[in-house]
Amino acid sequence: MEQLPIPLLAWYHENARVLPWRSDPTPYHVWVSEIMLQQTRVAAVMGYYSRFMEALPDVAALAAVEDDTLMKLWQGLGYYSRARNLKKAAGQVMERYGGAIPASYEELLTLAGVGEYTAGAISSIAFGIPVPAVDGNVLRVVARIAGDEGDITLPATKKRMGQALQEIIPTAMPGAFNQAMMELGATVCLPNGAPLCDRCPAAGFCAALIQDKINSLPVKAPKKARRVEERTVYLIFHEGRVALRRRPDKGLLAGLWEYPNELAEKTGILESWGIVPASQRWGGTGKHIFTHIEWHMTARMVQAETEELPEGWVWADGPALRQIYAVPNAFQSFTPLVEEGLAGAGNIQEVMDGI
Repeated sequence: MEQLPIPLLAWYHENARVLPWRSDPTPYHVWVSEIMLQQTRVAAVMGYYSRFMEALPDVAALAAVEDDTLMKLWQGLGYYSRARNLKKAAGQVMERYGGAIPASYEELLTLAGVGEYTAGAISSIAFGIPVPAVDGNVLRVVARIAGDEGDITLPATKKRMGQALQEIIPTAMPGAFNQAMMELGATVCLPNGAPLCDRCPAAGFCAALIQDKINSLPVKAPKKARRVEERTVYLIFHEGRVALRRRPDKGLLAGLWEYPNELAEKTGILESWGIVPASQRWGGTGKHIFTHIEWHMTARMVQAETEELPEGWVWADGPALRQIYAVPNAFQSFTPLVEEGLAGAGNIQEVMDGI
């Protein structure tokens, strides 16, 4: 590992991708970009980051934004708790630090949604503090270069690797070093498929390459099997609008708008909602994978006779869906059916009674 900094930084200087948050690495830009990049590809983040910065250019704007506006800006990125924590942390920065993001690793850790990795990234990139930023990409790089056979899902392994990085991080260029480690893991020392060892600045001293352990490192415990839920999604239409309800404030997809859905198929569910169907039919199917749950969904298209809805539900037309209500990607497979229903195309034929 002690051989790594010089060739790594030289490689990064020649190969770093041009990214908007790198061109102007203010604490706010670094913070927002790093939160967006958690478990999300760079290519997916680019457009979101630009729109987010245009709408919420500073901490004060983020702290004051309406929840629905924030969720609409975040719609499609997933892991929506990240956005909620961003706003909460912005409020903390306004209250505690007068709107200035603190230039302290320890103080950054007190902000909502900011863990060791994010605090390390902000500290090193925005403030030049020599603190490692250890994410999954970095753990993989360290495991291979050092030949470390510890399980990278274990806190003890992560701590050991962080300490090893702390010993070699250049005090004059900590931000560049951390970004170079992330870049190497994202573009060369790949997680799936063969790493591009012929392009790696550490190839001459990488233990995994020398010892032919590329395919066995890093060591990572297998994930637990996800729970499968069979859900029926009710696409309910009336006069060119579709019914939405807001999810609970806590739990999965908290606070977002959704098409009403229930586990399996429940007899009398429409009547229990006070909805009288003029016609209905089965629609298509969809699947969405969360971290611990997998939804298998079947859509039921319903034309409602009246505009009566349960308390708290809303009717949304096309422009409202596009501009106001944040509907998570879990329901993306039903977008064509929703568009069909909003346009009034393809008359919904009743095929089953008693639903």
